[in-house]
Amino acid sequence: MGLGCNAAGVVGCRIVDSPRERLIAILTNSLVPCNGRFPTLITILTLFCAGTAGDAVAGMALAGLVVLGVAGTLLVSRLLSSTLLRGTPSAFAMELPPYRRPRLGQVVVRSVLDRTCFVLGRAAAVAAPAGLLIWVCANWTPGGLSLLARCADTLNGLGGLMGMDGVILTAFLLSCPANELFLPLLLMGYLSTGVLAEPEDLAALGHLLTDSGWTGLTAVCVLLFTLFHWPCTTTCLTVWRETGEGRWAIAAALVPTMLGGMLCLAVASTARLLGLA
Repeated sequence: MGLGCNAAGVVGCRIVDSPRERLIAILTNSLVPCNGRFPTLITILTLFCAGTAGDAVAGMALAGLVVLGVAGTLLVSRLLSSTLLRGTPSAFAMELPPYRRPRLGQVVVRSVLDRTCFVLGRAAAVAAPAGLLIWVCANWTPGGLSLLARCADTLNGLGGLMGMDGVILTAFLLSCPANELFLPLLLMGYLSTGVLAEPEDLAALGHLLTDSGWTGLTAVCVLLFTLFHWPCTTTCLTVWRETGEGRWAIAAALVPTMLGGMLCLAVASTARLLGLA
């Protein structure tokens, strides 16, 4: 379910009977890319992979990223179950009930009220203040420099260590409400506009990224950090609601971020050591 929406995936963890294993499933749910991350992954692979190696290779690379997300889920789950969340594994038994004809009305009501309205309500509660924050960061210019530009300059050092730059990290931070905002925020940062921008076409976007200093290493690190970083705000709020404790929402954000940060740092350091960057 997390491949569609991590917030819905967290709600779906209710099916796990063991509280310990349910918590592990919740904390690792965002390690697989949701629909909000796929546009970024596909766009970057199309620009930096399909253009030189072909669409088939780009498709294989996308499938490889999904497999990497699943591998990360299994690895982190194993690590959590043997350290912080140790316990006796529970047995899993599936008992198939007698077949009954589904009741269409009941299915619609349950799915809409228990799933769709809950997730949309959380998203709406986050969208309004997030939109205001993004507008203020892009349009308030104390000293002649916007808060967005100041944040990007501040994060340039950390971004460089991770194979990226400050604008990229700022776009990741401001896209917390919805992962779909990453590319528009990235363009807003590079173009220094006060509104979210959409690329005219892939060729124009590719030229903009290249002119902004993007290399193959930058693309790889952005792909890895897109795959492994904090979940959206709606997912974090859902984790808080499902677990009843804010610390687990913080942990759900820190676990993938630490994994992604270490991977980017390792890839960037190795590339520099080998003279590839």
